Amino acid sequence: MLRYIARRLLLLIPVILGVTLITFTMLYFTPGDPARLTLGEQAGAEQLEQFREIHGLNDGYVVRFVNYIKNAVFHQDLGLSYRNRQPVFAEVASRFPTTLKLAGLGVLVAISIGIPVGIISATKQYSLFDSVSMIFALIGVSMPNFWQGMLMILFFSVYLKWLPSSGFNTFQQMILPALTIGTSTAAVITRMTRSSMLEVIRQDYIRTARAKGQKESKIITRHALGNAMIPIVTVIGLQFGYLLGGAVLTESIFGIPGVGRLMVDAIKQKDYPVVQGGVLFIAVTFSVVNLFIDILYAYLDPRIRSQYK
Repeated sequence: MLRYIARRLLLLIPVILGVTLITFTMLYFTPGDPARLTLGEQAGAEQLEQFREIHGLNDGYVVRFVNYIKNAVFHQDLGLSYRNRQPVFAEVASRFPTTLKLAGLGVLVAISIGIPVGIISATKQYSLFDSVSMIFALIGVSMPNFWQGMLMILFFSVYLKWLPSSGFNTFQQMILPALTIGTSTAAVITRMTRSSMLEVIRQDYIRTARAKGQKESKIITRHALGNAMIPIVTVIGLQFGYLLGGAVLTESIFGIPGVGRLMVDAIKQKDYPVVQGGVLFIAVTFSVVNLFIDILYAYLDPRIRSQYK
């Protein structure tokens, strides 16, 4: 088991390096002068040159990338923000718990809706409930988060005045963002749960359990659901990473002070270190979640454990 975990940990290194390389390359070749945009049109040539020298903008692509990786790995230094000259690591880390909380609430909403609805749809295939739930699942998958968020603000905040339209401090403020970011994921989990359960409940051992006279609820929860969980767990892990990225727009819509909103503001002002730091935080979190899912596989499927004994 330890060999399995160590192997998955080693695989995280090229993934994180690849994400960092792609992000750094895209920002490096993005048109525009960060020095001019940060200091303004009235800045003189000497001020611009001093700014570029402080932030290493005069160095070449390879030198800047190597220095960035070296500082990030050995000194936990992701550079300084162009706007306020604060350490990027501290600025992103202070907002990251909010983004993580939002994504966690979204996953909780998605699991609470998706798995029960998917199980019922599979056990009552082609029923009215199955048809209606699949229609809503299709709508949920197709609807963009930012559009759904604006509709929910208009309906629940403007017209009904039940819930606040911004903030993330109280329980009432968390409801709309969590529903916005979680319902689309719930649709994906519902469809995967239904298809996985349909495949399992047609197996011979399920028919044998029914022939022995076991209760249907026990057959579904103990025998069918346990064997159908691996693809469901995979989707949940992948959707958690998607929620971290989807939180960028959701945080902007609801005015949530998380990493997503920080990155949107940084992109507008070409604050490249903050953008790189935010993407790196999200990539590392996504990779750690996938590592947890891989470890969970070993506990759900004995065949995986047996390969590393």
